[in-house]
Amino acid sequence: MDPSESQQDLLSNEARPPSVQSLQAPIDYILGPVEKHFLLSAERGDCATVKRLIEENRDHPEILNINCVDPLNRSALIAAIENENIELIKLLLELGIEVKDALLHAIKEEYVEAVEVLLEWEEKIHKPGQPYSWEAADSSSNFTSDITPLILAAHKNNYEILKLLLDRGATLPTPHDARCGCDECVTSSEQDSLRHSQSRINAYRALTSSSLIALSSRDPLLTAFELSWELRRLSRMEQEFRAQYNEMREQTQQFATSLLDHARTSYELEVMLNYNPTGENWDPGERQTLDRLKLAIKYKQKQFVAHPNVQQLLAAIWYDGLPGFRRKSMIAQLMEVAKLGAMFPVYSTIYMMAPTSQMGSFMKKPFVKFICHSASYAFFLMLLGMASQRIEYLLIELFGNEWMREILAGWKKRERGCIPGFVETGVVIYVISNAAK
Repeated sequence: MDPSESQQDLLSNEARPPSVQSLQAPIDYILGPVEKHFLLSAERGDCATVKRLIEENRDHPEILNINCVDPLNRSALIAAIENENIELIKLLLELGIEVKDALLHAIKEEYVEAVEVLLEWEEKIHKPGQPYSWEAADSSSNFTSDITPLILAAHKNNYEILKLLLDRGATLPTPHDARCGCDECVTSSEQDSLRHSQSRINAYRALTSSSLIALSSRDPLLTAFELSWELRRLSRMEQEFRAQYNEMREQTQQFATSLLDHARTSYELEVMLNYNPTGENWDPGERQTLDRLKLAIKYKQKQFVAHPNVQQLLAAIWYDGLPGFRRKSMIAQLMEVAKLGAMFPVYSTIYMMAPTSQMGSFMKKPFVKFICHSASYAFFLMLLGMASQRIEYLLIELFGNEWMREILAGWKKRERGCIPGFVETGVVIYVISNAAK
């Protein structure tokens, strides 16, 4: 073969226009002029024209398919939902248009009236034994198969739509554990690991909805704490999606913290922080257990613990029994602390003899108890230091008379077997009194 001929053949092949099939994707369905007019009228909200076109072509489905879609895959019903035309939505439903994923689109647009109309319409045409649209996911071009109406409404955090769905019995099951080895999880992960992880993220994103927690949980604080802890664990297990899990965890913590802003009085805040579902109800005047605050510390809810309302309540509990202490000057506070520290033997004795008396109850106050314990420990250390230095020997040698010095000389002769000195006796008494407490 002549090389020049092969080059000419190659150039001719490159210059040849490509076939139509190579340029255009296969088209499943082409809209007719009537269908284009129908969709355009639905887009504009022309109810009269839409009704006329449907009635004129009711017996001619080849001319007008009421379920036809535009190039954006939107039916007339979806166009009416996006334009929030409730009259056109009711008209199309009465004329027999297929609903398909219209409920999901209505939730996406947060169009509450359309959601109500679609749910009521579904109840009218529902056949026993078949699942409702809010019970099962409907695969469509715009939504993945794991997105149910309840999940989408939770993603939008729309309180009204969530209440509508929950009142009808919609539920959101807890996702399987990330290490779950059941057949469903193994099969889903093998088929598409990315889709499997994203479906779990979508489920947890719905569970972190503040509106869903408020509507479905009997104990929103506990639910938020447990969910935050679970998301913290997942962020460490699925490192690739750590940012998403941390974002959801932050959202859950903010919800739990925001509940504190709704406490209008100290009583309401105390009821919230002392609530214990498994124990006895807390009554005003009783010792505060702060079970909810302890739970927040256990689940590492730093924002909740650091909230100004919580800190103000803790300060009030800490300085209980000393009104105005925090507003005093530094010198006045030091004098108050010194007075409490010097009186600790009296307070301790009264508390051991009459713990329910007024003075005994005063000893139970947190700050008073702290000062007395600190003063007691400092006194004990002082006694140990004096005992180690034999302070009584030094005092007798400096200030004692001749008779006392003779006794001291006898002590030194019998030092290994002598009786305890005054300071050592004080140490023994201190230890025994603390053991009695």
